[in-house]
Order: sequence, then C-alpha cells, then structure tokens
Amino acid sequence: MINIVLFEPEIPSNTGNIARTCVLTNSSLHLIKPLGFSLNDKYLKRAGLDYWDLLDLHVYDDFNDFLKKNPEADIFILSTKADKRISDMKVPDNAYLLFGRETAGLPEEIHAQFKDSRFRIPMRQHEKCRSLNLANSVNIALYEALRQHDYFELI
Repeated sequence: MINIVLFEPEIPSNTGNIARTCVLTNSSLHLIKPLGFSLNDKYLKRAGLDYWDLLDLHVYDDFNDFLKKNPEADIFILSTKADKRISDMKVPDNAYLLFGRETAGLPEEIHAQFKDSRFRIPMRQHEKCRSLNLANSVNIALYEALRQHDYFELI
C-alpha cells in the first residue's frame, strides 16, 4: 500500500480528487492541518464522489503529529525544488509520498530534514510555469510507485 500525504492542502477539489484516486488505488490519504477547507466542504465531497466511506483517511494536527504517529514512515518528498526525478525513486511498499501546499509547497525545514528523499516530476522550465496541479502531481507520482509494485494486483 502507498500512502499519500498532503501538507496543509488548500483547495478542496484537489483533495477530493486525490481522495477518489486513493480509494481506487487502495492507497491511504493523510492530511496535515491546517486545512484550507472543512472536511464537510461540498466541493471536497463532490470531487470525491460517493467514495468517502471507502477511504482510509488519517488527519493530523501538524507535521510533528504526523511524524509522531508514523515513526517508521519512509517519506518521499515530491517537489519542484528537487534535483532527482521521480524515475529515480525506488519506492518500497508502504512508502509515504509527501506533497506540499498548492501555493507554497513545503517549508524549508521539511526539505532540509528529508533532503536525500526529494524528487521532482519533469516539466517545462519557464518563469511563468511553476508547477503542475496538485491532484495531477499526486496521480503521476502514485502511479509511478504503483508501477514499481506491478500495481499491487489492481489490474
């Protein structure tokens, strides 16, 4: 099983789409507060369709709470600031793929703490093009991890 971790997500429809993907790939979703929306938000619920009761969801007060409750977590950061590509990731079973806020990414102290476990999705480099949509980035990285495990018998 792969774990998707969203650090302080801001846009409910992104998180709803990611929740839906987690259900369909048998992945867990971990949300680190503060959230930019309520878990009862109609846009969140709509994007996740009627899959919410099937979702393995974990919510944490902050990043330290996440680390405390997952002390053995093998964390892979996905960031535009990384040098290594996702094709360089060697993802073990039960890995945690960590994504930052839509508007600001992850704080520098988290980058520093996991500097050897940072990967990027290759994309065009241009001053006006900062990053892919969060939900799209999660899908790309998650399916690379699943591919490495022959999709855990999903197909």
